[in-house]
Amino acid sequence: MPKRSGFAALWASQATSNTADGILAAAAPLLVASLTRDPVIVAGMTVVQFLPWLVFTLPAGALTDRMDRRTLLVAGNLLRALGFALLATSVAVGWQNVWLLYAAVFVAGTAETIVDNAALTVPPRLVPRAQLERANGRLFATQSVVNTFVGPPIGSMLMAVAATLAFFTSAGLFAVAAAAALLLPQLRPAAHRTHATDAETDGPPPRPSSMAADIAAGWGHFWRHRLLRRVALISASFNFFGTATGAILVLLATGPLGVPEAWYGLFIAVPAAGAILGSLVAERVIPRVGGGPVMWAAALVPAASFAVLGLSANLVLVLVGMFLAAVATACNQIVVSTLRQAAVPDALLGRVTAAYRLIVLGAVPFGGLAGGLLASAFGLQPTFVIAAVGLALAAVLLMPGVTSEALRRAELG
Repeated sequence: MPKRSGFAALWASQATSNTADGILAAAAPLLVASLTRDPVIVAGMTVVQFLPWLVFTLPAGALTDRMDRRTLLVAGNLLRALGFALLATSVAVGWQNVWLLYAAVFVAGTAETIVDNAALTVPPRLVPRAQLERANGRLFATQSVVNTFVGPPIGSMLMAVAATLAFFTSAGLFAVAAAAALLLPQLRPAAHRTHATDAETDGPPPRPSSMAADIAAGWGHFWRHRLLRRVALISASFNFFGTATGAILVLLATGPLGVPEAWYGLFIAVPAAGAILGSLVAERVIPRVGGGPVMWAAALVPAASFAVLGLSANLVLVLVGMFLAAVATACNQIVVSTLRQAAVPDALLGRVTAAYRLIVLGAVPFGGLAGGLLASAFGLQPTFVIAAVGLALAAVLLMPGVTSEALRRAELG
């Protein structure tokens, strides 16, 4: 199969699964908010969703470097389809409660550790290094469109009709994503492969004798890479404070900001325009501005946005801040993804990606829990102000040494 066709299959699978994610981004918080207004319980959904990243990320990375990545994409999406189909069925028969939602979200999060880890290692197998930023930009732009611009409004509208409709629709889309992944070429592990145009040695690489040794090798490679380790810690701080606010955003929007529940999907879709713009212009902005300034912007612009959310009830100002934060965050995603894909050999890419995401996404459940506890103790809007100050301080402490030149040298090996 031509590699161009392979990238189209990856694009289609990711677009479909991200649409389902977008529907759930609106439907799941609205369902839990309809059952309780306790900010700790509402934030608990985010904790449960990302808890699997602490438990299963490293094994998922080892599987990515051992198995056909196409198989992992198919199986993971089918598992997510099954989880939400069961949740929709339980809601249909009147068994809806927070714990069932938690269980479905946990199952989906577990499958997501496999799917996302595998998907992030596929582009270097399908496109040459010179096209990686463009390919990542297209994938992230599509993710932004469907995950936060298309999916959430659909999720809100479906929830207004029936909760079962929203969750059955998501389950169906995950099944379609699995079918699209079947169109990918086989993506078995390669012994030595860094980019699609490099010389390749087919067949399984020499491996340690156990899964634990595989994981240890991947973790060791990641931890010894000083720049990648520093970037992971920076991204973890972004996620911690972003999740602390994001986990309670539904309460702020439908409470102090006065956004009707039926319009909540549109509210969270507005920043998607910024994410789309950031993803599409990144391939031009990053070479001109440099990866270092982009990472600074990805910290300071969201911090300013959190401050606006905490201090202002002006909906227009709030949405402008969220829009600009999304532009900066999208550009930063492409900087760090390209760094990881370019600097790490394919034979280790799954495990190193998993180690990176263990740090980055492992911060998410702690951020969600912190957001819920802070909101219970100090209120919704003060929590956003605390997050703004925390993120700005984290950038000042962690960013020194992460320069455009350092990023460029790491990518060139």
